[in-house]
Amino acid sequence: MTSRLARRHTALTATPLLLVGVALAAFNLRPAVTSIASVLGEVQGDLGASVVWASVLTAVPAVCFGLAAIAAPWLNRRFGLARAIGLSLAVLTCGLLLRVVGGPWLVLGGTFVATSGIAIGNVLIPVVVKQSFPGAVGRVTGMYTAALAAGGGIAAAATPALDSLLGGWRPAVGAWAILSAAALILWGVGVRHGEVPEHPVPTDGPRRSLLRNPVAWAVAGFFGMQSCSAYILMGWLVEFFVSHGIPRTEAGLMLALMNLMGIPLNLVIPMFALRRPSQSGWILAVTSATMIATVGLWVAPTAAPWLWTVLFGVGTATLPIALGVVALRARATAETAALSAMSQGFGYLIAATGPLAFGVLHAVSAGWKLPILLLGAVTLIQGALGWVAGRPRVI
Repeated sequence: MTSRLARRHTALTATPLLLVGVALAAFNLRPAVTSIASVLGEVQGDLGASVVWASVLTAVPAVCFGLAAIAAPWLNRRFGLARAIGLSLAVLTCGLLLRVVGGPWLVLGGTFVATSGIAIGNVLIPVVVKQSFPGAVGRVTGMYTAALAAGGGIAAAATPALDSLLGGWRPAVGAWAILSAAALILWGVGVRHGEVPEHPVPTDGPRRSLLRNPVAWAVAGFFGMQSCSAYILMGWLVEFFVSHGIPRTEAGLMLALMNLMGIPLNLVIPMFALRRPSQSGWILAVTSATMIATVGLWVAPTAAPWLWTVLFGVGTATLPIALGVVALRARATAETAALSAMSQGFGYLIAATGPLAFGVLHAVSAGWKLPILLLGAVTLIQGALGWVAGRPRVI
């Protein structure tokens, strides 16, 4: 009884302002990706860019997430946890503005900058959750990933409408910089009033390199595969449906639905999955929804597109489980930071190959059968690695 009360007290030591700051920061970690994906065809046509360029653009976020994630621990040591996250929001805002003021190369460069900022937040915000809410990792992880889903879904749905309202894709995509600037201001207020943990995460973690740890590699591989499937869908689902005769606005709403379904699922599923010693069963159950939807795209893409979208939305619930597994497979905060950097660094570099390969296969085959086959293979590997990563072991 005393132990439960102690855990509850620890979980409530962080203030509501920190919760709001975490949620708003998380909300801004996906619009940079889904906003441009929802108008990708228009962007490509306006810039006179090729399918290969579009494939590279869809792969840039995952590449940046991987490369910049490796730098996140250094930024944490150099500037402290809160300031490093503030820096990530500032970089994100600059990138969102940069990519709407030039041609194809500047769009790529601005996306690289914006998603580099996102990558730092991807790694360090889960560390804030572990450090500030140690007795409520499941609940706060659910809130965090629900905010991620909300940001991605709302950006996917709203950007085509903003395109029509504002007269083009540039102001529609660039408008999301306003929201990231607001998150930066709120985060700065939280730091100034001592609501956000400023100090770096201790670096006296495990002496044995995680590169030699099979549990760490299983977690990184699972994270990479679920990210790979997610970024394939975020980058190409709209274009897939449009090519099958579905209006772009409706296809954008489907992408929005896929992301928005993560809000209730991400709030509920972690509370159950992350309380259990093993998460393997939950991972297989959620991954199976993605596999069923992938088969649907292969067999009858226009028979029930909204059903396939709903099933893909269920599959997005692998993200909060993957983030929770990072915390559960580590014993201490320093180990969590190291495992988070490794899983997201290597995981996103693995994931980067997915959207690029998907687009190249589409261009080479002039169809969608081979790309969908790739998505199915990624999903199978995700389930296998998730089963291993979800077993109750620690690094």
